[in-house]
This record gives sequence, C-alpha cells and structure tokens, in this order.
Amino acid sequence: MRAVVRRLLSRGADLGDRGLSTVEVVILAPVMILFILVLVAFGQLVDGRGALDGAARDAARSGSLQRDQGSAMAEAQKAADADLADVCAGPVTVNKTSAGFEDADLFTVEVSCEVRGLAMLGLDVPTRLEASFTSPLDPFKRKA
Repeated sequence: MRAVVRRLLSRGADLGDRGLSTVEVVILAPVMILFILVLVAFGQLVDGRGALDGAARDAARSGSLQRDQGSAMAEAQKAADADLADVCAGPVTVNKTSAGFEDADLFTVEVSCEVRGLAMLGLDVPTRLEASFTSPLDPFKRKA
C-alpha cells in the first residue's frame, strides 16, 4: 500500500482532492433542481396572468353583446370559465364593476381566480390574481 501511495505522490497526484467532484454534485444537484422548479413555478404565474387578462377581455366582450344584465353576466362567466379551465386551481369569479347596464355605454368585468404556481413546490404563497377589462355595449344587440 505504501508503494502505491509513494508512486501516486511521486507523479504529483494530490490525494486530498479525490472524490471532491462527487461531493460537489451531491451538494449542487438539489440546489439546481430547486432553482429550476422555482423558475417553472414563476413561469406558471406569468402564464396565468396572461390567461387571466385574455379571459377578462373575452368575458367583457361576450357580456357586452347581450340584451340584459342577467344574460350578460351568464355569458361572461361562461367565457371566463372556458378560457381558464386549465389555468385556475379553484372557481373563477366574474364581477361586473361598471355602473348599470341599460343606461350605460360600457360593460366592465373583473375576473379573478387562484392560479396554480408555487403550490406545486409546496409553498403556501397566495396566488389569487385579478384582471379587469372594459368593452363597449353593442347598441344594435340591445335594441329589440
């Protein structure tokens, strides 16, 4: 055994560094995996924000084409539910924030839901996002 050690030392090999790369991999691999998962989770939040903005736009447009407030809210809810089916973890809420319907010129809705994101990492960070959009009421559909 001493002969092997002498031979290695005579060639300039340092026995103190043996296995160091294995330790580095064992320590750094979980950190890198966690970093990638955090990036994916925040990417889902950004994607959820875009989907929520689109759902608010579609809900406002669908509601603005209806003749009365009841059917406008029903159509707005249907449009938002269809757009956010695979984005939200819970129910989609649609609220009308514009004043009136019969005497108004604009139809404004606010869409909100709990977006999947950091929950996949086990982090209990509130991820309820909201988006609002305004669409002009269609004057030709309302007259009948």
